[in-house]
Amino acid sequence: MVSLKKSLIFLLSATLLLITVLYLLNPISQPQSYHHFADQRSWQGIPNAWNVLSNIAIALPGLCGLFLLLLPKKIQFNDRRERWLWMAVFVGFILTAIGSSYYHLAPDDSRLIWDRLPMTFIFMSLVAALIGERVNIYLGLWLWPILIAVGFYSVLGSSDLRFYIGVQVFSILVTMAMLLAPTLYDRKWDLAVVIACYGLALLLDLFDHQIYKIFDGVVSGHTLKHVAVGLAGVWLIRMIYKRKEKENV
Repeated sequence: MVSLKKSLIFLLSATLLLITVLYLLNPISQPQSYHHFADQRSWQGIPNAWNVLSNIAIALPGLCGLFLLLLPKKIQFNDRRERWLWMAVFVGFILTAIGSSYYHLAPDDSRLIWDRLPMTFIFMSLVAALIGERVNIYLGLWLWPILIAVGFYSVLGSSDLRFYIGVQVFSILVTMAMLLAPTLYDRKWDLAVVIACYGLALLLDLFDHQIYKIFDGVVSGHTLKHVAVGLAGVWLIRMIYKRKEKENV
């Protein structure tokens, strides 16, 4: 564990480097090949059924997390306002499952927006929640709507994917910085598992077709990506449910 000051210096330096790298890159347009997922099987009249139905793995932790947070005695916080930001995170999981299901029914650029918008809602709400509990709750609450606006702009405001990529990388950088920062709670290293799950999800998505071939058409990488994202949500629930406030912090 390092000091909060050093964690914030790391975050600022990494963010500036990220902005510089993205600025130097050429604009990135959305390749149409992205919509051609490996598993296009239908089931019970549902097109692309397994990429649609696997969103249940994302919706369930969202619903469970929101349910637990609505029961104040189940999950305790040092400051009750931290609960609001974590509720936003799990609402994001539910919205992502809905948006992703809608997209996968007929994948195209217009529907992809509704897949990515709620994902930025998760990213930026998690950033605000971690800042709220590990830096300052007022700062987290103040930044939350600004971060959400930035996330939405990365999807709606430009066809250049550099902005959307930047939002994802930024959220990972914040999570890493907050992983290193002092906290009133134990179980801080659960965040490392969350980062690993999301990294796994990105790899599964990248190798969608190869994984489908390896498993002889049983399951695709993109379907497993949804499971990995859901696992990240499960681990977030596990973290906030099992953690306790440290003594003598």
